[in-house]
Amino acid sequence: MGGPLSRWTERGDIPRGAEYDDRWARKAARGESIHGEADLVDSLTPQGGSVLDAGCGTGRVAIELACRGFTVVGVDLDPAMLDLARDKAPELPWIEGDLATTVVADDAGGPRRFDAVVAAGNVMIFLERGTEAAVVANIAAHLRPGGVLVAGFQLSDGYMQLHVYDALAERNGLEFEGRFSTWEGAAFDGGDYAVSVHRRNI
Repeated sequence: MGGPLSRWTERGDIPRGAEYDDRWARKAARGESIHGEADLVDSLTPQGGSVLDAGCGTGRVAIELACRGFTVVGVDLDPAMLDLARDKAPELPWIEGDLATTVVADDAGGPRRFDAVVAAGNVMIFLERGTEAAVVANIAAHLRPGGVLVAGFQLSDGYMQLHVYDALAERNGLEFEGRFSTWEGAAFDGGDYAVSVHRRNI
């Protein structure tokens, strides 16, 4: 997620690696749903389609989508998070790289086109400062015509704002389709978290 100076690497108060996974395991043990992201992407994407998990972390979303029959590629900057993803699902492709510059290549060497790109886990607010436009452009380039970008992130001062994100998406050929306040599809109420859906129209 982002580059070497990303907000993700700057923050020391965020659970990482096994600690991050343990948090989700505890939620599952309490009977809480931990696959809202996969559920939403599943509902927006053709069955058996392809998904790029941008900022995949330890692979929770990507692995769940793969279990549902999707072809999945995960990209993340944090090697420790990716090590856990590889341990859990060594059969899936995990790529260490900066979302602003990393190209998941097709056979011709250009960006591979996916049915969906998902950016969960506050990816958009943890990017290296000043790279937001490059990240949106790069992940948009990995969407096929009709493909969908789904991103959820916290809304707070000093971080990515929705009007900025929407403008970057539109600049890269993505049309606004909908917005929720949770991954479970609750209506957006102007609160401090948003899940945005944009579709590539070209």
